[in-house]
Amino acid sequence: MQFEFLLEQVVNGLVLGGYYLLIALGLSLIFSVGGIVNLAHGAFYALGAYVCVELTKRLGFGASVVISPFAVALLGILFERFILRRFYTADPILSLLVTFGLAMVAEQAIRMIWGAAPVTTEIPQNFRGSVIIGDFLFSRYRLLILAVVAAVLLGIWLLLQKTSFGRVVRAGIQRPDMVAALGIRLQPYMTAIVMLGVGMAALGGAFFAPITTVHPAMGAEIMTIAFVVVVIGGLGSFWGVVISALLVGVVRGIAIHFEPAAGEASIYILMFLVLLVRPRGLLGERIEKFE
Repeated sequence: MQFEFLLEQVVNGLVLGGYYLLIALGLSLIFSVGGIVNLAHGAFYALGAYVCVELTKRLGFGASVVISPFAVALLGILFERFILRRFYTADPILSLLVTFGLAMVAEQAIRMIWGAAPVTTEIPQNFRGSVIIGDFLFSRYRLLILAVVAAVLLGIWLLLQKTSFGRVVRAGIQRPDMVAALGIRLQPYMTAIVMLGVGMAALGGAFFAPITTVHPAMGAEIMTIAFVVVVIGGLGSFWGVVISALLVGVVRGIAIHFEPAAGEASIYILMFLVLLVRPRGLLGERIEKFE
């Protein structure tokens, strides 16, 4: 029984890791291409959750988890066009201050629109209950989340590795000077990356709304863990962030199994140990424009 319960915690940790991945991967991509640490990234996650809750009342959960990320991604276009674009070549401190301020504004705007009290939505009827696999019991909805995260991850990997768009983005991360010399403007690609990143954050908020508390400060809360995931994985590393997110989720799940109060602390202990051995993170790369 102890082993079975531990395995269930590992699976739950993978679900949690997938949740972190949706937030952290977008954050990492925006930083890698634009050199901007987007402190407002969590606000888009919170917006995704709230829009999903609101649309579920009218359209049902299935339609809301599709519409919500697209709606927030369109908002990301405006965010990149009128805010981020001004700071690509500016002092990074300025973008930190602006996105931090925007995160505070977004949180207060959510309080004004939806109120300070937490809101909830229910797990769809078709995905309630559990699935028995051998001697193990798994939540249907959590298995759905795992499948969605895997599909999103595959889609992003194919986009970055197998398309001309991905080749330009990867070149822009590693050798932006060469891309500019070839006459390729990175701004349209950056708009697409921001749209993709905030859309993934909103997707995470939408799918986790039924199993977590939706409240105005949820964006600020997830940002700390998202930064830990990116730092552990290594700046500029796609697979580093993927491995880090799953590792953080599993470590936290196992830690909670042994000591519920140790779940949060285990994440920071893991970050300390990784950075002690490898300061660049697990798969961190040398980023020329910062050296």
